[in-house]
Amino acid sequence: MTASLDGPALALLRDLAPRALGAVHRRWGDFAAAEDAVQEALVAAVDQWPKEGVPDSPLGWLIRVASRRLADHFRSEGARRRREELVVSLVPHDEQWAAIDAGAPDADDTLDLLFLCCHPALTPSSAIALTLRAVGGLTTAEIAKAFLVPEATTAQRISRAKQAIKESGSAFDPPSPEEAARRLASVQHVLYLIFNEGYTASSGDALVRVDLSAEAIRLTRMLRQAAPGDAETEGLLALLLLTDARRAARTGPGGELIPLDKQDRAQWDRARIAEGTALITAAFSRGPAGTYAIQAAIAALHDEAESFDATDWPQILELYGWLLQASDNPMAKLNHAVATAMVHGPSSGLALMDGMEDDPRLAGQHRLLAARAHLLERSGDRQAACEAYRMAAERATCIPERDYLLLQAARAREEG
Repeated sequence: MTASLDGPALALLRDLAPRALGAVHRRWGDFAAAEDAVQEALVAAVDQWPKEGVPDSPLGWLIRVASRRLADHFRSEGARRRREELVVSLVPHDEQWAAIDAGAPDADDTLDLLFLCCHPALTPSSAIALTLRAVGGLTTAEIAKAFLVPEATTAQRISRAKQAIKESGSAFDPPSPEEAARRLASVQHVLYLIFNEGYTASSGDALVRVDLSAEAIRLTRMLRQAAPGDAETEGLLALLLLTDARRAARTGPGGELIPLDKQDRAQWDRARIAEGTALITAAFSRGPAGTYAIQAAIAALHDEAESFDATDWPQILELYGWLLQASDNPMAKLNHAVATAMVHGPSSGLALMDGMEDDPRLAGQHRLLAARAHLLERSGDRQAACEAYRMAAERATCIPERDYLLLQAARAREEG
């Protein structure tokens, strides 16, 4: 039987991959080639570590193997003249690799890599797609789902982004304060999307991908340290913590989805709720709230309610109104319609949903149909609700979400 890496070793590889990419790119200066080399090193680790054991310095091992792959690539493919000259002179010596092994474990280039991927030469969509791929480890399909665009479009964005960074000749150095400020919004958006993919996976047989949500929180903490006093970064971290606090109650023993109104609130992480609430209070005290701070305030209202029925829906509705003034996000519009229904009745919410299916950003998505089905059921039209639940299930690509929607459709049919 062929040996394979266990879960902790695979999780270690996932954690080290962006750090290895940052170090290799810093050393060689070619982002696309560095990413390819790191991917080859990861494949080599999956093959060799089960036989030889995890090395004492796994990050140093990845950097060393990727660098050797990259040296071979430059020699065989003929890079730019200055790189060719560098490669010819870089015949690896034992002391060079020992230095890498000694220094690598304490180095974490992940945050610098985030800012590099949000390069001004890139469009915001390309920068975010590239960072999700290089730092977050998401597949092209997962990124496309997060962006609500076709997979082919996302693949093109990533390819063009790599080429743009290569042509820019950017050095892998921390950005200046002015440059960091210009890239901060894109970095925040990346972390938000990585967390969302971890909290509710776009596809697959598991609702939650804890590795992604945990990585997003870790990186956002790093970002807050790098940008102290930035209200939107504080708001983003608060939003992630307040949302993640409910994670343990969102799934049952078999991984099935448990909706908010059925969750055991005793399982919610009170420490995270307290930390998130303190952060959002501080963020609001700094001035006008941004989109992440507003969403965090909404999450705090959900977390502070003793029960679903005790939720302060009027205040949540008011906050969604603020959010719509600040953002044209289609999911914000959908959530505003749901909040409207909770305050003014399902017919009011359904009226706001009319025409939303014409928004191309929601075309083919299951969430609009699922929300409509919920409101139809609340209005007493169980036959229409059953059909909407069924159609939503057909579009859902995350298996726990699909199974939940199918169960709701069956229940609505029986009760109707």
